[in-house]
Amino acid sequence: MNRAYVKKVVVIGGGTGNFVVLKGLKRYPLDLSAIVSMADDGGSTGILRDELGVLPPGDVRQCLVALSNSSRLMRSLINYRFENGGLGGHSFGNLLLSALEKVTGSFEKAVEEAGKILYIKGKVIPITTNQVRLRMVLNNRKILEGEREVYLCQEIDQGYESLYLNPFPKVNPRVIEEIQNADLIVMGPGGLHTSLIPNLLVEGVCDAIIKSDAKKVYVVNLMNRKGQTTGYKTSHYIKELVRFIGKDIFDHILINSQAPAKELIKVYANEGELVENDMDESRVVFADLLGRLAEEPKKDLLKRNLIRHDSRKLAKELMKIVDHL
Repeated sequence: MNRAYVKKVVVIGGGTGNFVVLKGLKRYPLDLSAIVSMADDGGSTGILRDELGVLPPGDVRQCLVALSNSSRLMRSLINYRFENGGLGGHSFGNLLLSALEKVTGSFEKAVEEAGKILYIKGKVIPITTNQVRLRMVLNNRKILEGEREVYLCQEIDQGYESLYLNPFPKVNPRVIEEIQNADLIVMGPGGLHTSLIPNLLVEGVCDAIIKSDAKKVYVVNLMNRKGQTTGYKTSHYIKELVRFIGKDIFDHILINSQAPAKELIKVYANEGELVENDMDESRVVFADLLGRLAEEPKKDLLKRNLIRHDSRKLAKELMKIVDHL
């Protein structure tokens, strides 16, 4: 088969991890698809889920903005977050997606229409169209209800018995099709238990990834999260993913080689530490992937957003893999 066609890249995850990968890759001639977790239930997204019965729009919104080729004003509008009043805490994009779901009667249709409005390059596909909640049972028998509780928990590094979605959802058939037709599958960066693994808990997804002829890349997180992945090294992340996939499927493991400023690492001391690499294999790829810091961060900027991947640098390394497919 002639492989001179536009390469198909599928990015699996949620939240800011998907955003940084997609933002960089959209600059290249690729057929892009973002597969997004539907387990988000925090903040504005959680309120809209509970009050309107809609599917979680937050992670989808970020992917749409990342792939958007519309004006800077339109992208800013979609990400605009109301500060006070009855809409305080809600982003305009979340409200738009929820309204579109109500008007069209379908979350998938809502995402499709929002994609047209934002003139996106690629596709954004929810992993499932069923309402689901993430649940984790810790070794001490404590049950964490929802992604938000899992995200905030600082006992996960003491061990957990199970992580699952309730109710058990049906996979979106389009997801399986995208994975089967992919040339490259990218997982990470992103919250291990909150953004990545929830996708692997949907029936049929892991089997499709294993069977896919695509090359598979894992982008390792820059930082560990205290109480969740405390002391995790590269091999721990791989082992945890393999626990759910059922097989080590990664052809490439992409790791940042640049250390942030010591002062910044000190700022992070209470939240976590840098992920250290302990794997010496040919599939491990080191590169400078660290993003520049904002010169004047806003007062409400979360600390975790300061140390982040640079979308252009990350895309450049991923394209080196694509070019050899």
